[in-house]
Amino acid sequence: MSTNPRRSFLTARWCNLILANYAVPDALLAPLVPPGCELDRRGGRCWASLVGFQFLDTKVLGVGWPGFRNFPEWNLRFYVTHRGQRGVCFVREFVPSWLVATTARVIYNEPYRAARMTMDVTERPDGVTAAYSLKWGGRTHTLRAVGSKPAVRPGADSTEHWFKEHSWGFGTSRRGKLIRYEVNHPEWDVHPVTEFAADVDWAALYGPEWGAMQSAEPGSVVLAAGSAVSVYPKG
Repeated sequence: MSTNPRRSFLTARWCNLILANYAVPDALLAPLVPPGCELDRRGGRCWASLVGFQFLDTKVLGVGWPGFRNFPEWNLRFYVTHRGQRGVCFVREFVPSWLVATTARVIYNEPYRAARMTMDVTERPDGVTAAYSLKWGGRTHTLRAVGSKPAVRPGADSTEHWFKEHSWGFGTSRRGKLIRYEVNHPEWDVHPVTEFAADVDWAALYGPEWGAMQSAEPGSVVLAAGSAVSVYPKG
């Protein structure tokens, strides 16, 4: 984990992260790339990840607000570089709290929306099952993954590492300027995935142009154990 002398904006534990990773046509992502960034590629292709996870023990500027500390998040993210820094950008992010979603959207121009959601994580001696659901566009969308124990640490050249390890997030301000934030956490272990299922209407969640992804299958699925995280805004 890198150190940062500045006070963190947000601290939390991100746990049991499902990352379902899909090759995506450049044309879907190019309009969303923040200024000064370029699409990152693996195997010559651009990728986006459907991500569901537990957002736990949340504090903003050191304060934990009752009713807003533990909740699920569901997002669709893609991968970019900025001056050699690998990072992520978001197509859309869902949380169950209207207050959290509105604050992030209005103040930070993050593409958050509020929706009815559930999270269900079951630990067993030999494995873990994580399931996340989201109600949007008149239907329920679901992600579910089963992973085995013990969790393992993938190598730095592995597919799992490429998708799960990023220290930077990027976005675009309302004035069209680049937004940067640093995300600090230790390297994550992963549970080898033995089962995966997704029931998602891409067009309903992300717009009609994303209907082209409706029959797509993920190129890989990662179930990351997660850890404590700290988020630092950068100039």
